[in-house]
Amino acid sequence: MKPRKGDERVFQYYYVQMPTLIEHILKMTDHRDRDHLELTLSKALIDLLPIDRVVMVRVLSEEGVKRWLEIASLDARGGGKVVDPMRVDFETLRLLDDHRDRLQCIVQREPVEVAWAGEEGPRITYLPLFADARNEDEGVVEVHSGSALRDDQQYTVDVMLHVFRNMYNLLAYSDRDALTGLLNRKALDDTFYSAVLDELDEGALEGTREPQAPVEPGQERRHRVPPNYWLGTVSVDNFGALNDKNGHLIAEEVLLLVARIMNNTFRTYDRIYRLGGDQFAVLMHCPDEALVLAAFERFRANMEKFNFPQVGQVTACAGFTRVTPDDSPDTTLGRCEHAVDYAQRHGRNQVFSHGDLVRKGVFADEPKTGAVDLF
Repeated sequence: MKPRKGDERVFQYYYVQMPTLIEHILKMTDHRDRDHLELTLSKALIDLLPIDRVVMVRVLSEEGVKRWLEIASLDARGGGKVVDPMRVDFETLRLLDDHRDRLQCIVQREPVEVAWAGEEGPRITYLPLFADARNEDEGVVEVHSGSALRDDQQYTVDVMLHVFRNMYNLLAYSDRDALTGLLNRKALDDTFYSAVLDELDEGALEGTREPQAPVEPGQERRHRVPPNYWLGTVSVDNFGALNDKNGHLIAEEVLLLVARIMNNTFRTYDRIYRLGGDQFAVLMHCPDEALVLAAFERFRANMEKFNFPQVGQVTACAGFTRVTPDDSPDTTLGRCEHAVDYAQRHGRNQVFSHGDLVRKGVFADEPKTGAVDLF
């Protein structure tokens, strides 16, 4: 039953806000990329509610240390910023204990409201981005408002958060490898084409463009730092023999443990994939080849010293390469696999940079495609 026009608040919600709410729900469910969902949610809340600011915050961890990363920040007056997690300096981020209200929100999985200038005045409402404690992702939505939200406005927030969580979980399921829970090859292709190559193309054009207008306060240019993306692949040494000797179930357990070692070694904002079989991949943003080599060497060393139950020592080889604007996922993976093959033919349990092998004359020509097992 439709509300009577005499009930102004209900009429306003039903006839004015509801169509706009539906439009934003459609926009959010239109996405096929989880990385864009936070920004879409931020825009929806700014558009639908009388609030001053929305901040989307995620928890990043590196070597057991957890810090806050503000993914997106939008103001009602139009300012704001969006951050690429792969390109942040982790050490500059605030520790979790530095922001107790956010921490309380994700620990309790409940909203936390802070009225910082009196009960009737401005406040910040912290809401858990993910409601399920079993979800490994952690984050907070900060809603900055001039006063407490009415019940109908809080209902709008709850609806949009519910849609966000459903879409996030749905896309996460389609992007994940069924065995290890790591990202799959489809997710690598999506990220490669929708983010990495776009940034590399724009970065290559920076030096050829006309001088641009000064950056407005609250805004930031996307390419202040030249994008340096690297892709590496990992293959477990002698995996076929391990499978034949110990059986399929033990071999799967080894793959699960390799995935865990990778998650514990690489940064949370590095993208880790299982390509199929015993082949894994890592996509990262890093300013220097030596740092990329050091990251893969840490993983190799962690593999070497880990005691795999019923198997003992298991080692792996890795090869990596810089991503260029002319690359496709296949060409980049091909160079990585070329370096991995070299490592396996020259002793195993090694890491090589494809670019370094080319500079040393080991490879005369770069391969155009790789032999990556896609299934």
